[in-house]
Amino acid sequence: MEQCKIENLFDLNETIAAELFADAVYPWEILGKINSFIIRLGNTLDSSRFEKRGEHIWVAKSADIAPTACLNGPLIVDEEAQIRHCAFIRGSAVIGRGAVTGNSTELKNVVLFNGVQVPHYNYVGDSVLGYKAHMGAGSITSNVKSDKTLVTVRDGVETIETGLKKFGAMLGDFVEVGCNTVLNPGTVVGRNTNIYPLSMVRGVIAADCVYKNKNEIAQKQRRA
Repeated sequence: MEQCKIENLFDLNETIAAELFADAVYPWEILGKINSFIIRLGNTLDSSRFEKRGEHIWVAKSADIAPTACLNGPLIVDEEAQIRHCAFIRGSAVIGRGAVTGNSTELKNVVLFNGVQVPHYNYVGDSVLGYKAHMGAGSITSNVKSDKTLVTVRDGVETIETGLKKFGAMLGDFVEVGCNTVLNPGTVVGRNTNIYPLSMVRGVIAADCVYKNKNEIAQKQRRA
């Protein structure tokens, strides 16, 4: 499971929440700590750059927040982020610098690294999205198994029992998810991988790949 480790998925220089990952090996280990971390970090933020908008809600003064967006804490919105029309932030969310949360997108218990885009009709819950990861319109993370059992991360015959009932997806830096894709509970996608539209993804997908379906995953060709 080497490719599922934090250092192989994320550049921690690209998130205000880097400290949250300090004692973890795998990124899903931080899911139960996001809430308390936000409260702790929020109380230390520079008031010249961030304003407090409600209980445990800190929003950068340079962020662009639509008046129709619903913000619930604990929440940190970093500088130059956009939260667009009718976005619904349910709480326990860190939205990175320059990240985009779009029309009718719902976030819950997530860390979005800098430059992440979830711009159109997305649901992202109990997940971590790496630097400049992008989810196409209508793509979602499914964060609870239909039989309500605990989520297991599977990479071929190798498995890790997470002990979590709610666990959506871990998307590495620069991952591209095509429109109307479902990322099933416990999905981990390596850096620079592209997921075709209308995909149903589960398990561990390697870095630098193109995922067409579970039986067709191609290695990306390096460009000169």
